[in-house]
Amino acid sequence: MDIESKTLASGFVFPECPRWHDGRLWFSDQHDEKVHVLSADGRPVESFEVPGRPSGMGWLPNGDLLVVSMLGRKLYRRMDGVLTDYADLRALHPGHSNDMVVDETGRAFVGNIGFDFHAGDPFAPTVIALVMPDGAVSVAAEGIACPNGTVIAPGGKTLIVAESYGNRLTEFDIAADGALTHRRVFADLDGRMPDGICLDADDCIWVAAPFAGGCLRIARGGGVVDRVPVTDGAAYACMLGGADGRDLYICCATDHQPELTVKLREGRIDIARAPAARAGNP
Repeated sequence: MDIESKTLASGFVFPECPRWHDGRLWFSDQHDEKVHVLSADGRPVESFEVPGRPSGMGWLPNGDLLVVSMLGRKLYRRMDGVLTDYADLRALHPGHSNDMVVDETGRAFVGNIGFDFHAGDPFAPTVIALVMPDGAVSVAAEGIACPNGTVIAPGGKTLIVAESYGNRLTEFDIAADGALTHRRVFADLDGRMPDGICLDADDCIWVAAPFAGGCLRIARGGGVVDRVPVTDGAAYACMLGGADGRDLYICCATDHQPELTVKLREGRIDIARAPAARAGNP
């Protein structure tokens, strides 16, 4: 079923990696090197700078924010409004660092693009890095085709990642040491390249599919059960939130090339009402 959306806020450069946290919408404006925080109805609450293009975000158990620096290939920690270095990912991330998810114990699972697609480099598989609460970095899984949006299912034992260049959602068990094991396909997306994702209470995954016309609600196995069409641009990420967890916030832009998005400044946040509430993390 097609679900209508409307624009909630606009004037951004390239919004990505939305999170619902403490009753507010957080997202990275990647090409503007800022993180923005909005109220549920789209009013600005706070903005702060993150060098090197911010991407994925998550929170440690004590409430400190972790945020990815794509170009820096590192994690920053934000405590009392101040950014400090938290983890260096350069040894494991050959391409720009990208989206991530942080579990309830403070372990971060961080993807990277694996190659410089803006420069026209050939595709190369890569790894998901595991960053422990003490800052130690290791490989959680390898051979991933551009790990992008990532979710952890309720209970904290299962991780699902969007493999953008694999055109699939891939599921893992999370071992006690944080390793990702028992790899299997959650859904084959049949050429619909996935970007950001979020999980709902019906075990369906909302997938931002920038080259497939909007956001797709995917059931296990790959069936498209709902769709939010996006016009005047493309959807790059999505997140369920709001008072009842059923507001689907969608990060949209009219292009993805950094230089052009800075000139256009046509990034926006759209919103739609979803049939099921948010589940899992983030």
